[in-house]
Amino acid sequence: MSSPQIALTLRHTPSALDSRRGIVRLHPEVLDALGLRAWDAVHLTGARVSAALAAPADGANAPGVVLADDVTMSNLGVTEGAEVVVAPASVSGARTVTVSGSRLASSSVSPHTLRLALVGKVLTVGDAVSLLPQDLAPTPGSDAASVRGTLSRAIGSTWTTELLTVTSTEPAGAVAVGQSTVVSWRDGAAPAPQETPAAAPAPVMVTPAEEEEDEPIPVTDLVGAQTQARALAEWFDLAFQRPELLARLGTTARLGVLLSGPEGVGKSTLVRSVAAAEDIRVLTLAAPNIAVLEPNAAANALRERLAKAAEGTPTVLVITDIDALLPATQPPPVATIVLEELRAALGQPGFAVVATTAHPEACDPRLRGVELLDRELSIPLPDDKIRTELLRMLLRDVPVESGVDCGALAARTPGFVAADLIALRRDAALRAALRQRESEEPRISQQDLVDALETVRPISMSTSDTLATGGLGLDDVGDMTEVKQALTEAVLWPLRYPDSFARLGVAPPRGVLLYGPPGGGKTFLVRALAGTGALNVFAVKGAELLDKWVGESERAVRELFRRAAEAAPSLVFLDEIDALAPRRGQSSDSGVADRVVAALLTELDGVEPMRDVVVLGSTNRPELVDPALLRPGRLERLVYVPPPDAEARADILRATAKNTPLASDVDLDEYASTLDGYSAADCAALIREAALTAMRESLDATEVTAAHLAKARETVRPSLDPAQLAALEAYAKGR
Repeated sequence: MSSPQIALTLRHTPSALDSRRGIVRLHPEVLDALGLRAWDAVHLTGARVSAALAAPADGANAPGVVLADDVTMSNLGVTEGAEVVVAPASVSGARTVTVSGSRLASSSVSPHTLRLALVGKVLTVGDAVSLLPQDLAPTPGSDAASVRGTLSRAIGSTWTTELLTVTSTEPAGAVAVGQSTVVSWRDGAAPAPQETPAAAPAPVMVTPAEEEEDEPIPVTDLVGAQTQARALAEWFDLAFQRPELLARLGTTARLGVLLSGPEGVGKSTLVRSVAAAEDIRVLTLAAPNIAVLEPNAAANALRERLAKAAEGTPTVLVITDIDALLPATQPPPVATIVLEELRAALGQPGFAVVATTAHPEACDPRLRGVELLDRELSIPLPDDKIRTELLRMLLRDVPVESGVDCGALAARTPGFVAADLIALRRDAALRAALRQRESEEPRISQQDLVDALETVRPISMSTSDTLATGGLGLDDVGDMTEVKQALTEAVLWPLRYPDSFARLGVAPPRGVLLYGPPGGGKTFLVRALAGTGALNVFAVKGAELLDKWVGESERAVRELFRRAAEAAPSLVFLDEIDALAPRRGQSSDSGVADRVVAALLTELDGVEPMRDVVVLGSTNRPELVDPALLRPGRLERLVYVPPPDAEARADILRATAKNTPLASDVDLDEYASTLDGYSAADCAALIREAALTAMRESLDATEVTAAHLAKARETVRPSLDPAQLAALEAYAKGR
């Protein structure tokens, strides 16, 4: 018998207490109809499927409405007013949960604290989840106040807005986090030593053996990794089938491989496929799962896996995300034991180790030593051609409409790896299922796949990176013809037409500096640029990369450009760049700013050149930016965004007022001609203030009149400084 389900209209919850706690509110009659009690779990189906705790809503709310917060809406891939199907959920107790988050959160919050923050919540893979404890129906033994204090001390005041992504759970499906759940960071952050009780039993968290792994795909389906597959197959053949040949040539059959590549590119899939083709057994060990254990338990977990590998030959042990267990900086006490155990195991015949990592530079350098992982392979980020082939392979056995264009989809998915494309297929399938519930032969359409791009993001991009475009394009920017053309040539052309630059034998521009008075629309232009081009945008405020600890700021710059390269073609937007890269020798911050400038210079034109990455800086104080950044080969193109003239101000007023009913006595062209000294932001503020003035007169007001605009000018004054404008214009002429 199928479980009951009800289609309800989604509304944003008005309760701040419910916000970001994984709770939805249902009318008591709906709870009864679904056979639910308060605080039972429910499945929610929108554009995506998610789960949450259901609590009774106020009786004054309509029965046909489900109240949810913004995070739940995002997890469902829908907006307010959409239809959501609600059904009772079967929830399992989570044995393990792995999450990803910002660098600050993963480096500051221990897995122990992370578990305490998630206790009592219901999670599904792919969901965003906050660190706010679920304290409306606390589980026995939880201490929300203590967790809040610990998180506040670890992250600061921003901990309440921090969002994590659930990357895996065991078992699969909807799970509830309990006191015995092992919660870990995907990048393997270790817990604080004092938070692991010495006497507590330490479970051995390892991935099941090869008989429980997914069926390996054929080697011929390893799109974009055929070269790596051939090399790995040759090494397996020599190590397992021809050790006597290696002995005659004066070497050993030891085989340790470090396999690197972006997250989700298919490193473990490559090893399993090649091993299956060579009839080699595969065992898997998830390094982040044992990295969170205390040293003795971690060493025992590794020894147990190595002993299991010795039970049958030939065997390959795949250690995933090895950088979590053997980090380059501050290696844990167990690191030396792990290296010795691996060295001893590799001396056994019929045994090999392949360790995977998305951050090879973050691995302990001893791992690459002789008789350890002394061979390396790397899988690159898929380009347009490889993404097209991957999409064709993924959609090969899926019912799709005849009009699906994989090439067009590949062009719109820069930075996507195989795992991202699989998520795209899954989301498109959900959309197709909701659209064709009664169809006997449902099919995925091109539009389903395109719409799925709204909710599926590349693994290489975190939620904090994204620059919200709001559907903007350069065509939505009024006037500024010369500025838009300059940005198109300097930013979009190198990413869209690299072949043209190669054909003419010139290198594309590396970067652009956008400067102009405050409120002139520089960030608005960048949002429009991001919306126009099929590229990933990494938006960073200048001061966000500065850190008081020695080396941390430079590391943050390197990490930013590494992620941009993995998500190429991409745009790195450095807002307020004068705060990040001031003139060297003039700061009083113990040399932090000088070192950051040096790191930026190294990334812009260092030994390893950037490919398909353009840097765009923005400032209203260009004279403060270090001159070394502005020479050819770096931020070589300087684009001045002048204050709006009368025609541009009229366009801005019209764009801001497109949804505001204006009275017949309002002439925006004439009004704009009287706004000398007003910036683009000032013009937008005038329309808002005029609407508020109308509301103050009457909450039933239906239009904004010329009198309201005149009244608004008494409050909103021009912000452009004539002296600053003169200095900027002189700077522009001098350049």
